[in-house]
Amino acid sequence: MKAVGPRFFRRDVDIVARALIGTTLMFGASGGIIVETESYDPTDPAAHSYGGPTKRNAVMFGASGHAYVYFIYGVHWCLNFVCRDASAVLIRALEPTHGLAAMARRRGTDDPRKLCSGPGKLCEALGITGEHNGRSLYAPPFALYRRMKEPPLTTGVRIGITKAAHLPRRYGQTGSRFLSRPFPEPG
Repeated sequence: MKAVGPRFFRRDVDIVARALIGTTLMFGASGGIIVETESYDPTDPAAHSYGGPTKRNAVMFGASGHAYVYFIYGVHWCLNFVCRDASAVLIRALEPTHGLAAMARRRGTDDPRKLCSGPGKLCEALGITGEHNGRSLYAPPFALYRRMKEPPLTTGVRIGITKAAHLPRRYGQTGSRFLSRPFPEPG
């Protein structure tokens, strides 16, 4: 597999969010195929960068190609990939393909569909915590590989937010069984 290079993240966040579907994310010996993302930029009231730089979101205002990891609801870690212009892509779900036994131990389930089907589950399964905030996506423990082919894509509104919830900035691999939540049927 060919690794994703630094230019990949130096693009518009919505382009990156769509292009990430089908790529392979590895974190140490565990990982899988990215099947769901959401995009956020500083013009978006739901983005952590919307109000400008803070101690929490400082990574978003730095170089692209780094992990922005934050704690939410006092329970879950969430992994984002920093893009240009203080924007980031939330990695919502993976189809687990590597290190399933380790992920199952961390998550307490051996059902592959429940390992990484949500941003908090994904971080727990891979072992990602706040310690990984600001780390380069081009160096261990992270590795990101280009997709082999472009998968069919579905677009919809984001999940679990109240501000700008109507924006169609959630992207998923059409028909994937590993999404955090199915996309509504068209029509």
